[in-house]
Amino acid sequence: MKMSGGPASVNLKLILILIALAIAFGTLYYTNQLVSKLQEKERQIVELYAKGIEYIANTDNPDADITFLFDNIIKPIDFPLILTDKDDNINLDSKSDLRNIKLDSTLSRKQQEEFLYKMMKEMDELHPPINITYADTLILTRIHYGDSELIKQLQFYPYLQIAIAGLFILLGYIGFSYIKKSEQSNIWVGMAKETAHQFGTPISSLMGWLEMLKLNYNDPNKVLDIAEEISNDVEKLNKITIRFSKIGSKPDLKPQNLFEEVTKVTDYFNRRLPQTGKTVELQIKGDKNLCAMINSDLFEWVIENLIKNALDAIEDKNGLIAINIIEGKKFAEVEVADNGKGIDLKRRKDVFRPGYSTKKRGWGLGLSLSKRIIEGYHGGKIFVKSSIPNEGTVFKILLKKC
Repeated sequence: MKMSGGPASVNLKLILILIALAIAFGTLYYTNQLVSKLQEKERQIVELYAKGIEYIANTDNPDADITFLFDNIIKPIDFPLILTDKDDNINLDSKSDLRNIKLDSTLSRKQQEEFLYKMMKEMDELHPPINITYADTLILTRIHYGDSELIKQLQFYPYLQIAIAGLFILLGYIGFSYIKKSEQSNIWVGMAKETAHQFGTPISSLMGWLEMLKLNYNDPNKVLDIAEEISNDVEKLNKITIRFSKIGSKPDLKPQNLFEEVTKVTDYFNRRLPQTGKTVELQIKGDKNLCAMINSDLFEWVIENLIKNALDAIEDKNGLIAINIIEGKKFAEVEVADNGKGIDLKRRKDVFRPGYSTKKRGWGLGLSLSKRIIEGYHGGKIFVKSSIPNEGTVFKILLKKC
């Protein structure tokens, strides 16, 4: 059985990584564009602030109204701002020269100056200071400003977003990998159990025939009959080996008579049904000449799985399993019907899921393998045609006609 993790899985992971990188770079680009626009707006505010002060310094009108400047430009400023003289000297005694800057009152005056000069240097690295001049020649004041808290938050936001998304993806990937490994482990365990189950039927029969051989060694006719059945079980073991060897590889499809292929399986079961302790009638009817493109070994395995599934569904001692071969317009059709307990409507899709089983001792691989064989290898279709609780179920197989 092929396990996931091949080229398709690798390609999917690469695509997901590329999409994640595209989202990350897109987020960074968009946020940087937004930050740039906000920085430009703040620079325009500072320039307007500078021009306002410049206007006051250069006006000859002592009654000039500066209310608009203070109410609409200075008050709304929410980013750090330091005003210095032309030589970048800071006046700590002027509260209006420092805006939106928190100074630690426990620091000495010298320490406060060192803190402000360091901060001013960092501001100048981000934004060149703006000069306020008198008569367009003499520098009166220099305005040093930094980014607002909003811009700082926006600058770090995409990295935080990417980190959270990355952590989420990592946890998801770890969880997905764990589930995937667990499923693969269950499939391997199931395959091992299915192998033992497949070998169990003919081996049990062989043991029974050997006991009968010991009891009837003096009767040549019975010995020959038992020898024939032993031969059939040995052939069955050989078929099981061939089937498992073909799982995972592309099988050869050949034109085969469906009625004859199904009859081989029903004949084998008819001789061994008494051992189940149930009285079950196996019927086969329909088109005896219908031809389909199949692999005999794998197709017989599917019919066996459907018959075993039907036997498990028949809880009463008396039961009926009817196989009908029909020539449809486009496909060769095989219907396997039983009068068992049926399947709940909500569970019809689950019956083909690996690991799903309603039996206490089941491992849920029979029908999933059947689906893989019919749909994956034969290019056909297998599904639950109908099912009524306590009345029975009909499975339908569609195959390519010859």
